Amino acid sequence: MEIANSYYSKDEYVETASGNKVSRQTILCGSQNIVLNGKVIVQSGSIIRADLANVRTGRYCVISKNAVIRPPYKQFSKGVAFFPMHIGDHVFIGEGAIVSAASIGSFVYIGKNAILGRRCTLKDCCIIEDDAVLPPDTTVASYMRYTAKGSLEGGQGNPNFVPAAMQDQMIDYTKSFYEHFVRSPQATEMQVT
Repeated sequence: MEIANSYYSKDEYVETASGNKVSRQTILCGSQNIVLNGKVIVQSGSIIRADLANVRTGRYCVISKNAVIRPPYKQFSKGVAFFPMHIGDHVFIGEGAIVSAASIGSFVYIGKNAILGRRCTLKDCCIIEDDAVLPPDTTVASYMRYTAKGSLEGGQGNPNFVPAAMQDQMIDYTKSFYEHFVRSPQATEMQVT
């Protein structure tokens, strides 16, 4: 599947030396606690709450518009404790998703408006469908699909299993998304002859 170019203005995004593209319209709380390992896109309206605990992403991650990344917490008798969040490589987080997972493996697709409850664990190569809601402490195994109906599906006989090529598909998808997320040509460069 070919991805069409998505354009952004130079004034709208900050590009780092490691190739990260972060919208100026994001809310980065505790930015000193955020580690983006390179070629990560954080789109406008996203919120990353690293003031609560550290947030670390792998390479080629996409955090779509209006997504909320919030480290998980646990209530104890003496108060609340927040835990760091780790997101693997080649992860796509859809628009409006709310993520409070403890850990997200590599090659994971999280759909639009999905809600991941606190302390969820997503293993490598899994899919969370659009509008799915994962209760707190849910574990989604590798090559499993979590549907909007709240069920885990997978295995050879099920038509909704995650394909064995999920890793390669996510590498291709996230790299292609990054390569097609380009700065719009400047007006001076677009002079008509």
